[in-house]
Amino acid sequence: MGGYILKRIFYMVPTLLGILTVNFFVIQLAPGGPVEQVISKMQGDRRSVLERITGQDGDLVSTPDTSLNRVNRYKGASGVSPEMIREIEKQFGFDKPVHERYLNMLKSYLCFDFGESFFRDRKVVDIIFEKMPVSISLGLWSTLLIYGISIPLGIRKAVNHGTRFDVWSSTVVILMNSIPVFLFAVLLITVFAGGSYLQWFPLRGLVSPGFDALPFWGKVTDYLHHLCLPILAMSIGGIAGLALLTKNSFLEEINKLYVVTARAKGVTEKRILLGHVFRNAMIIVISGLPATFVSIFFTGSMMIEVIFSLDGMGLLGFESTMQRDYPVMFANLYIGLLMGLVLKIISDITYVWVDPRISFDESEV
Repeated sequence: MGGYILKRIFYMVPTLLGILTVNFFVIQLAPGGPVEQVISKMQGDRRSVLERITGQDGDLVSTPDTSLNRVNRYKGASGVSPEMIREIEKQFGFDKPVHERYLNMLKSYLCFDFGESFFRDRKVVDIIFEKMPVSISLGLWSTLLIYGISIPLGIRKAVNHGTRFDVWSSTVVILMNSIPVFLFAVLLITVFAGGSYLQWFPLRGLVSPGFDALPFWGKVTDYLHHLCLPILAMSIGGIAGLALLTKNSFLEEINKLYVVTARAKGVTEKRILLGHVFRNAMIIVISGLPATFVSIFFTGSMMIEVIFSLDGMGLLGFESTMQRDYPVMFANLYIGLLMGLVLKIISDITYVWVDPRISFDESEV
């Protein structure tokens, strides 16, 4: 097992390198890079100034400090000079060849140095550390809630397959799975966060303004109070899908020959379920844990962060992509990949913990 883990860690390097390389060169070909963003903004600002001076129809506005020379000066400056473009390219590092920028990025990422944001005038690491508590809170508690509800529910549905409980719970699960996350989030706000009916939960932020002055248990209560609605909104679809997956996995194991043999020998249902069926059925459930957590941590949380005014990694990734803030974009990608690969190794270790009969041959990966 130790040799397998070392090999998996070793193979993380080419995986990270390959994905970063493909994304780096694809993004270089995409139009509307940071230089174009700045030039467009400069031209838009100057056009706005010209409109204020001349009026929307281009006629001269009679103000005390308006003169024909001033209007002509702004009209002549509506474009951006080649010298200014070269200065902007140098500021963003685009005066260097693409292969040199690529190698510099790899050297920096080896030391977890992500540089500075193009448009926020701050180090990328500081920005990420500032946003990470929100996304960690959403990802961790949502994953725990999804697995904490889905697994017991799926097991009970499998044991009571075909009963009234199974039929009604399946109906509820299917309805939950059919509700879009954003729609359910808006519904929760409307009903429970002062939208139209009740005001039981706060609408904005991860904590209240006076959080630092609260005692320990007051901080815990305030923190959980703010997270209730976002976590519930993020978990609804995951609970439905995982509950059905758990049920089907347990049903498949329950109908196998070794379960029939154990029953014939007089083994109790509880021992069969927990001692034999559980460790076999849980393998397929555990295999989806890394993907679930990473998707909630990054992509799944963006919409929730916007709706509940939570400033986390999902919103940061979206904004940096729209602004073409390459350092923040690649740092988000790098951290997401690294977390996914590490969680995959942890998932493999969990296989052995759930079912000790599983062993990873050191010659395989």
